[in-house]
Amino acid sequence: MTTVEDLVARLRVSRGFTHKRDIAGVLAQLAPTTGVTAVPNGDDCAVLPDPSGTGHLLLAIEGLVQDLVESMPWFAGYSAVMVNLSDVAAMGGRAVAVVDALWASSEPQAREVLAGMRAASERYGVPLVGGHTNLQSASGQLAVAVLGRAQRLISSFAARPGDRLLVAVDLRGQWQAPYPFWNASTESPAERLRGDMALLPELAEAGWCDAGKDISMAGVLGSILMLLECSGVGAEIDMDRLPRPVDDTGPDPDNTKLLRWLCAFPSFGHVLSVRPEHVGQVLAHFGARDIACADVGAVGDGSRLDVSLGGKQALLWDHALTPFIADRERS
Repeated sequence: MTTVEDLVARLRVSRGFTHKRDIAGVLAQLAPTTGVTAVPNGDDCAVLPDPSGTGHLLLAIEGLVQDLVESMPWFAGYSAVMVNLSDVAAMGGRAVAVVDALWASSEPQAREVLAGMRAASERYGVPLVGGHTNLQSASGQLAVAVLGRAQRLISSFAARPGDRLLVAVDLRGQWQAPYPFWNASTESPAERLRGDMALLPELAEAGWCDAGKDISMAGVLGSILMLLECSGVGAEIDMDRLPRPVDDTGPDPDNTKLLRWLCAFPSFGHVLSVRPEHVGQVLAHFGARDIACADVGAVGDGSRLDVSLGGKQALLWDHALTPFIADRERS
C-alpha cells in the first residue's frame, strides 16, 4: 500500500514539477516588471493597461514540449491554442486573437500542426491572425501567444489566509494517451466550449473571485503550489475531495490512478482561492454548466503545502525553504 509520503515523494520528481522548477532560473535573469505590468512575473499572463481605459490587456505565451509536436502534431497545434485561451480565462479575461511561431521538419508536419491550431481557433471562436513559420527545422517546435482583455483580474498574487481552495475540472473527457493530458475539448460542442471559457471572467466581473490559476503541466497540486508561492501563503489540501474521473475512483491500492490524475494537464481545469462568503456562488456557477467543482482545503498563514489522503497527512512542499518557481520580485 503506497503511503501519502510515498505519493508526495513521487510528485516532487514528476515531469511536471521538474519542468516548472525551470522557471526559477529564468526569472532570476529577468528585469523587474514593476511599473510595466499590473502583476509581477509568475502569473498566467502579463497585464498591461487597456488604452480604452476600461480594464486590462492580457498577454500570454506557451511553448509545447517537442516530443508532443513530433508524435501528435494535430493535437499539439490544437492544445497550443487551447492552453493559451485557458491562461487568459484564468486571469478573468476573454481572448481576442492568437499568433504562433512554428518550426517544422517538413510541410506535411506543418500542415498537421496548423490544422490543429485552426480547429481550436474556430471551435473557441478566437481568430488566428498570423505568426512565424520555418519548414527547415531539424524537428518540430511550436509556441503560441494570445492577446486578451479583462475588466477585473483573477491573479496568482491575491490568495489570502482564510480563503477556501476550490478545484474546478471538466470531467467529460478521456485520457490522451500516452501523455497525461485529460482531453475534454476536441470532441465537445463548440458552443459549450465557448460558454465554459467565459465562466472565469464571469466570476471575476461578479466580484466572487480574484485569486486563482489554471491547472498546468504541474498538475493540480503543483498549480496550487505556484498560487500559494506567488501569494506568500500556505494551505492544507484533502486529496480525497479532489474532483476525479469516475473511472479513476475504483480500487487503487498503489495510488497509481491518483498519481496519474495529480499529474494530469486537463483541457479545462482551474484552482481558485475564494473568500468563504462567495464559495456557494462559485460552486453553483460551475455546477450550472456541469463542471465538477469542489472545496478541497483552506489557505492559511505560512509557506507549507500540506496534503492528506485517507486521514494521513504529509508535507508536499515548503516554498520558504525551497522555492518552487522562485518569484524573485517578491523575495
